[in-house]
Amino acid sequence: MALKIRVNRKSVESMTRQIADQLGNLISTGAMAVGSLLPSERMLADSLGVARNVVRGSYDYLEKAGLVQHEGRAGRRVRPKSSRKRSATKSTKRTAKKR
Repeated sequence: MALKIRVNRKSVESMTRQIADQLGNLISTGAMAVGSLLPSERMLADSLGVARNVVRGSYDYLEKAGLVQHEGRAGRRVRPKSSRKRSATKSTKRTAKKR
């Protein structure tokens, strides 16, 4: 599957965040179906001309957001909406810090 992801090296936004945002958008719009396997870190890094750590950081961000799940050596897959984590709002973060 050819993903339409572009990295703007002159942007003030980090490449990690650019990739994560674009993948997140593909997932949320349904362009990447639930259960779809994301490209390997190495394959996506090579196709974008970035370091593997940049892609790894993007995938980690998507995991923390609950959009993808890591399945060990099998790779990462798009999670179903029902099992996605809800992102914490600022007020819940403040409440958690007070406790």
